[in-house]
Amino acid sequence: MAALTRRALLYKDIRAYFSTQNVLEVDVPVLAAHGVTDVHIDNLQVAGERPLYLQSSPEYFLKRVLASSKRDVYYLGKAFRKGESGVRHHREFTLLEWYRLAWDEQQLMDEVSALLFAVGLERDTEVHKFSYRDAFLQATGLDPHCASNIQLQNYIDSIAEQAWTDQDRSTCLDFIFSFQVEPSLPMGLVFIDDYPVCQSALARIAKDRHGNPVARRFEAFLNRMEVANGYWELCDADEQRQRFETDNQRRAALGKPLMTVDEDILSALSHGLSECAGVALGLDRVLMQLLGAKRISEVLSFCEPPNV
Repeated sequence: MAALTRRALLYKDIRAYFSTQNVLEVDVPVLAAHGVTDVHIDNLQVAGERPLYLQSSPEYFLKRVLASSKRDVYYLGKAFRKGESGVRHHREFTLLEWYRLAWDEQQLMDEVSALLFAVGLERDTEVHKFSYRDAFLQATGLDPHCASNIQLQNYIDSIAEQAWTDQDRSTCLDFIFSFQVEPSLPMGLVFIDDYPVCQSALARIAKDRHGNPVARRFEAFLNRMEVANGYWELCDADEQRQRFETDNQRRAALGKPLMTVDEDILSALSHGLSECAGVALGLDRVLMQLLGAKRISEVLSFCEPPNV
């Protein structure tokens, strides 16, 4: 009952915060004709006359609202991912996602901090910001933007005692970050920005202070647990189409099913998505941190069996 009560208060505080900020809550479908092309995300598919997918994020719908309404919006509700099961994962989870017009990711990081403090994060919690390069370099001695694929694969061989010669750059970086960098992060609220270009997803590309091309993307970690993923959003329809196609090429190489490109989101970009920044915040994990829970099942109202 404690988790149910605290969850209700969390939702109340979130809505109160966005009300003061004049950000509109938007209800969007969780079932749609398209999934995502992202190699690391698999949508749950619903049987029927034609393929339908439970959405892993409200992103595409929210961007279509942004393109037509020209005002800040947020969604608080369910999202779904196939194969997500574990101490910190569940196939059905609660997501808070919001978009700010005319903002970049730096401004949005500040708002993530403000929101977390508004919903109960202890006021004496330390807040840190590091670039992906600095955090990676300090933990491993490797520059993630300059190290060769062979260097990354050899590093994994040395810590995992298994051959990684057939893995691509993004997968190698993900593995090293998860097993070497995340455990080395300080406690408190930590923001990591300027991700490698191969992990740009839906973020813009720019150059960092060292002249390296980077993705204008960030992730937030609360006591070494990832809770948020945000972007200074890509608004170029042609570039986004190319990224979708590249994702499908990678999916094919990995033996994963190809995903039909969502033409509706590309049309919204073509017709004018204003500059904006967006972030997705995992509320089940936030609740874990607020309650000191060790497993996500401790904060879920109902925890269904895994293996889907």
